[in-house]
Amino acid sequence: MRSRPEGRDRKGVGVTRRTFSCRKALTSGSIRVLPPYLTYAALNMRSPEDTQPRHRQVDMTRGETMTVLVYSDDRNTRRKVTLALGRRPAVDVPFVEYLECATEPAVIEAMDKGGIDLVILDGETAPAGGMGVCRQLKDEIYNCPPVLTLVGRPQDAWLATWCRADAVVAHPLDPRTLADAAADLIRGRIAGRQPA
Repeated sequence: MRSRPEGRDRKGVGVTRRTFSCRKALTSGSIRVLPPYLTYAALNMRSPEDTQPRHRQVDMTRGETMTVLVYSDDRNTRRKVTLALGRRPAVDVPFVEYLECATEPAVIEAMDKGGIDLVILDGETAPAGGMGVCRQLKDEIYNCPPVLTLVGRPQDAWLATWCRADAVVAHPLDPRTLADAAADLIRGRIAGRQPA
């Protein structure tokens, strides 16, 4: 949140205007506003000394979060996805943090570091489309996190069988449909981690 300098409204009363930037990263309970030229992949890089396990247990009673990677070359699409999911896609899933990536190498680097709980890929991204990236992730990563693919039109949903996406949502994005699909994948991820 940024504060603009104090000014005067029409009646001469002093006001402080506060604006919210659309590019926010949720980090440890606080909100950081990012300059437009920075990417989330650059800011969320983990140091080599970080010993976090690749797949961590989520305890909802302690307020832990899950990380959602959003890949699209269009920042408006990334913004629509993060606004549709909000801080929590459903009441029975943990809060989420977003890691936004605009290029395929940033996605691969983030996935190699681990700690990603859900991947949302835009199939309309160029030059490396989300469906090709999805297929690559499913082929190369053992126990790959669930992948939700955004397709250009409902008729393209058959491509999900080829790229092995766990869920598909078509453009234009319906916030409720996207949030429901993401919440289902997060529930499945949590259920898969619970000890038997």
